[in-house]
Amino acid sequence: MKDYLVKSTAYNGTVRAYALVATDMVNEAVKRQGTWPTASAALGRTMMASSMMGMMLKGNEKLTVKVEGGGPIGAIVCDSNAHGETRGYVSNPQIHFDLNQHGKLDVARAVGTTGALSVVKDLGMKEPFTGSVPIVSGELGDDFTYYFANSEQTPSSVGVGVLVNPDNTVKAAGGFIIQLMPGATDKVISEIEKRLSSIPPISKLVELGMPPEEMLYAILGEEAVTIHETIDILFNCTCSKERIGQAIISLGQAEIGSMIEEDGGAETVCHFCNEKYQFTENELKELKLQAAK
Repeated sequence: MKDYLVKSTAYNGTVRAYALVATDMVNEAVKRQGTWPTASAALGRTMMASSMMGMMLKGNEKLTVKVEGGGPIGAIVCDSNAHGETRGYVSNPQIHFDLNQHGKLDVARAVGTTGALSVVKDLGMKEPFTGSVPIVSGELGDDFTYYFANSEQTPSSVGVGVLVNPDNTVKAAGGFIIQLMPGATDKVISEIEKRLSSIPPISKLVELGMPPEEMLYAILGEEAVTIHETIDILFNCTCSKERIGQAIISLGQAEIGSMIEEDGGAETVCHFCNEKYQFTENELKELKLQAAK
């Protein structure tokens, strides 16, 4: 099944809902980062939540999600936009533990529970919107649910899941965000809560081949759901040698001069995609001249 995301409403617009299958997107990130299974699950969950949040934006708006829970995985950072493009990395990709007491990957142990989840949205205004909440569980779905309720005052349910194969590739990855809008009745809320409590884990639904539309039908009831849009999603990194060069220019003449004198060149690696960029001594000299302007 190809990766894509569905945007929908339900119950006459009183519920807003998103669902996605993102197995290939997460696999690409896992391959580039070289993550071990527990780190793969943590990265994948964060990327999928970020991707669905990106679909709440418009035009060229974009956002950055950062999870710093104090655990051994370090920071998880994801960028996403309104065009279905997401990238992400973890500070310490080679993190893995035995399964937790529920027989699942111990994401909470990797992430930690003593830090914060923050979201920075670039909405094209003078100042970006920034929201931050404490980590409440480290399982990430619960943490994004808490973020929406407390930072954006939108009651929500966020489910994200990743199944990892024995060879460290991703077998299935998917997720949903259900949000209550003004006008949602107690009856509707009770029905959704009942359905959420009875469905299998979201990653199991993806493994069984359930597309995003059917996930929403299972959670909300097929007769209640109106599908508005489907969008292909993918891992996409915006790095380039030109962008890296601009970053080097921003270091200033002195720092570039040190690179030339001490190393005779430079190699940089993108955090997100692990692409390497080489700069010769002559290229650095040109960047140094630009830094003087």
